[in-house]
Amino acid sequence: MTQAPAATPAPLHWKLVVDAGDPHTQADFWAAALHYTAEDNSALIEQLLSAGALPGAATVEYHGRPAFRDLIAVRHPDDPYDPRTGIGLGRRLLFQRVPETKTAKNRLHLDLHTGRGERPAEVARLAALGARVLHEVKEPSGEWVVMADPEGNEFCVH
Repeated sequence: MTQAPAATPAPLHWKLVVDAGDPHTQADFWAAALHYTAEDNSALIEQLLSAGALPGAATVEYHGRPAFRDLIAVRHPDDPYDPRTGIGLGRRLLFQRVPETKTAKNRLHLDLHTGRGERPAEVARLAALGARVLHEVKEPSGEWVVMADPEGNEFCVH
């Protein structure tokens, strides 16, 4: 008697949570940097406000619509999302407000991969969005540019 092969588990949806002093500015930067879409949670917010489950002080206006004051996510534009809540069901970055500023090197960072020969133009584009170059790396294993987003979070451009 042979056993049926074990079912392969479905991939997990994920989000990377990033602490931020100003989550909406960070969301704008990273949405532009990655060509992602800022999530529109306005339907969910309106529902929570009307049910009395969310105080008005917990919201702000963001690009002409209500948003959570202390968090906002950006998602890959091709990934699925829940139209009732605006919450992405795939690759996401969630920016959450914290009172403290960044004080040490990231333990986790994003690597952005450009096409062949496109790194200098991409670094210039990201700098125009508010990033800054920290240093360039040239090693036998490769070359990349280490940059920091508007709040100082490091990332690499390959």
